[in-house]
Amino acid sequence: MLEIFGNRMFGYQKPAWDPGKLPRHIAIIMDGNGRWAAKRALPRSAGHAAGAETFRRVATYCKNIGIEFLTVYAFSTENWKRSDDEVGTIMGLLENYLHEALAKMERDRVRMRFFGDVSALSPTLRGLISETEELSQKFEGVLVSVCVNYGGRDEILRAARNFARDVADGKADDGDLTEGSFSEYLYSSGMPDPDLIIRPSGEMRLSNFLLWQSAYSELYFTDVLWPDFSERELDRAIASYQKRNRRFGAAGAAKG
Repeated sequence: MLEIFGNRMFGYQKPAWDPGKLPRHIAIIMDGNGRWAAKRALPRSAGHAAGAETFRRVATYCKNIGIEFLTVYAFSTENWKRSDDEVGTIMGLLENYLHEALAKMERDRVRMRFFGDVSALSPTLRGLISETEELSQKFEGVLVSVCVNYGGRDEILRAARNFARDVADGKADDGDLTEGSFSEYLYSSGMPDPDLIIRPSGEMRLSNFLLWQSAYSELYFTDVLWPDFSERELDRAIASYQKRNRRFGAAGAAKG
């Protein structure tokens, strides 16, 4: 099920993938910024800046090739354990990105959404997030969801608490709970589950990312560090995805 690719290439030929069979939803764990910087004797902040630029390129590429949903893991609930300087750098880059996104939103027509507990973020960031989500609602292009102060287990607990609250308030019936109705309490409500989850940097785990939604996602791991992740790397991931036989637990032919 899992395919692992290194970055040893003696020339690049774009993998052939069928534009009619693209994954609707791609999710990416943006990992490896710190190691990228360490390999170059640079501060970790330089790695995060390079990673932010990679995110811009990959999001644009996804929009251009027709991906409907892109979800990225930008900052986890566990990342608060990092140094104050590093956390500040990440939040500063996010703030800069949102300023740029707002300035270019009419041109790029990219919808944006945020997963996670944004109450822990600065008032400035919360305001930018709210403004970005509100303005982007009128667009119909790719939906880019950014996970900030997000954890998969935390999301499930939050959904369970909200459902229990609705039951107590008479807004829901605990006897009617299904996977579909529970999914409506998740941050990703209204979106399809990821077809393909990509993790750069050589690590081979989900790290608390989209735990509910990833039940039948195809997983793709690569040794390439996130700042070095390029359009060609995404091409490889898509080509790999299109070779998979997605049976969703059945024994017969793939769905769709």
